[in-house]
Amino acid sequence: MSYRYRLAIFDLDGTVLDTLDDLADSVNAVLAANGYPTHTKQTVCSFVGNGIKKLIERAVPNGIAVAEVARVLSAFEAYYALHCADKTAPYEGISEMLASLRAAGVKTAVLSNKADFATQALCHEYFPGVFDVVAGEREKEGIPKKPAPDALFAIMKQCGATAADTVYIGDSDVDILTAANAGVDAILVSWGFRDEAFLRERGAKTVVHTAKELKAMICAKN
Repeated sequence: MSYRYRLAIFDLDGTVLDTLDDLADSVNAVLAANGYPTHTKQTVCSFVGNGIKKLIERAVPNGIAVAEVARVLSAFEAYYALHCADKTAPYEGISEMLASLRAAGVKTAVLSNKADFATQALCHEYFPGVFDVVAGEREKEGIPKKPAPDALFAIMKQCGATAADTVYIGDSDVDILTAANAGVDAILVSWGFRDEAFLRERGAKTVVHTAKELKAMICAKN
């Protein structure tokens, strides 16, 4: 059977994994340890989406010296590496949906702005052997983070896919822009870190509400 998409690339946080509790707990643990004010979970949620460097820049008080931000970032990386899977879990129906895509012959991948070490660790923990490619943020290696399309193009090349048969699935405005910059279709999910109204206001054309609905969209016939 010929499906519309041969490759489905997923964002991680807020799309396939609910990571918010561990992110918020880790941010607040590091802030408190350094004498800085902490934030509610929803405030931390608003900081997420552009990588952990930007997350920490947003979390610390305004006016903090660059060197101090770097120090707090380093502390966060160390803490989160130990606690990134304390409360994190796949969203309802995601594991089953990914298994069904694999069984249908659709290649799957993850592309995240989360640090690569955490992206790899979480995919190994919750989705061992599921994805054909897993890629986190690797700016130090010269690969621009989303919404730049470079990493998405690299995944397409690895999987032998074209823009016409690739879809990017995410939960944020960054994901909308990533898909647009790569010239691929986008499907946005309503259960993530940004609500449907926010996504629609930023140009989302297709928003799904369940993993079952998402699978049906990916596996639509040509």
